[in-house]
Amino acid sequence: MKLEIGNINIKNIVFGDKLEVKEGVLHLNPQDLINFLKEDKNIAEVKVDIARPGEKVRIIPVKDVIEPRTRVSSSVSNFPGVAGKVSQVGDGEIRVLKNAAIVTIGDIVGFQEGVVDMWGEGAKWTPFSKTYNIVVDIKPVDGLTPHLHEQTVRLAGLKASEFVGAAGKDVAPDEVLTYGTNNISQEVLNNSHLPRVVYVEMLISQGLLHDTYIYGVNSQQILPSFIHPNEELDGAVISGNCVAACDKITTYQHQNNSVILDLYKKHGSEINFLGVILTPELTTLEGKIRTADYTAKLCKSLGAQGVIVSEEGYGNPDSDLLMICKRLETSGIKTVLITDECSGWDGMSQPLADTVPEAVAVVSGGNVSHLVTLPPADVILGNPNAIATLAGGWDGSLKEDGSLVCELNAVIGATSEIGYHYCTAREY
Repeated sequence: MKLEIGNINIKNIVFGDKLEVKEGVLHLNPQDLINFLKEDKNIAEVKVDIARPGEKVRIIPVKDVIEPRTRVSSSVSNFPGVAGKVSQVGDGEIRVLKNAAIVTIGDIVGFQEGVVDMWGEGAKWTPFSKTYNIVVDIKPVDGLTPHLHEQTVRLAGLKASEFVGAAGKDVAPDEVLTYGTNNISQEVLNNSHLPRVVYVEMLISQGLLHDTYIYGVNSQQILPSFIHPNEELDGAVISGNCVAACDKITTYQHQNNSVILDLYKKHGSEINFLGVILTPELTTLEGKIRTADYTAKLCKSLGAQGVIVSEEGYGNPDSDLLMICKRLETSGIKTVLITDECSGWDGMSQPLADTVPEAVAVVSGGNVSHLVTLPPADVILGNPNAIATLAGGWDGSLKEDGSLVCELNAVIGATSEIGYHYCTAREY
């Protein structure tokens, strides 16, 4: 597979008469986008706003973040099996409105969406304070079931990203990045001197709106599956979950998976990157055993000598993470885990719900319980009272002056377990 990503660097977004990119500025007619989204009869109302880096704007409660993109010479959906017909992705040429994002908010079903501050203390913690955000506030019609409500909001965000992304179709990119590998047999021959590395990406798959979709298939329904890394970079994997905001992998982060991009940088020089295994995080012991065994089997069958395993969420999935680690390490495969910690406000609590002695190499994305104070905003997009029901917030988090006191739990992307965030570690 060969994927050419043409990045068009967006320097600002403004409302205008028509959708276009001029000299790095994205022009958008908000009513055109509203009319397009309201073609879905399950949507009652849509509002569209812009939030720029540095503005004293708070966005709450955020459901998902999606990068606007379009295909250059194909009519295939950016999200096949979800926003369009099923089709193989990972090949071809796409245009990306880099530094722009669609952010969906509104009266959303789950209680674990999050907050994005575009300035100040909150901006330090979320990568989406640095993007130029088109904020789409969606109100579904009354009477929808919870799952149809969630689906309506999710699809609206994906469709909005395709609508806006079309502005870049005929624009010359500022840079073109090419990703691809040969088949595994050829890569092993070409890079026989390099260690063979596989990336195992764990996905929230717990039901009750804790879902991830792969070509439109709910990951609850799959066995661990091998994919080419280009497929994830090209829209095959999307978020459909309401897991704690700090470590949910938004669709934007799937499109720009940091682990995949970093492994690509080292492919052919330091490592032989064989591909990605998508592994569901299930709630039953039987499901955990099955997926852990199957994941280890796939890694061994591919001849992996090293495996990176990233988690999504915390608590219950910690068991899956450690079970996979134990099976790989006892098979002689060196394993590195990427997780975050739930260590309490003082950082002194047990960070994971499970542990095994084989977990000898662990990367932490930060403490989800870390307490932050977010100052009052000049503009609020959404409903600030939602903080009371978000994971990491509580009744009383919203203060009389408009400031928020909450855990990082409530901040979108703050402790990303694929490394797409700003936390780091220092040894003292």
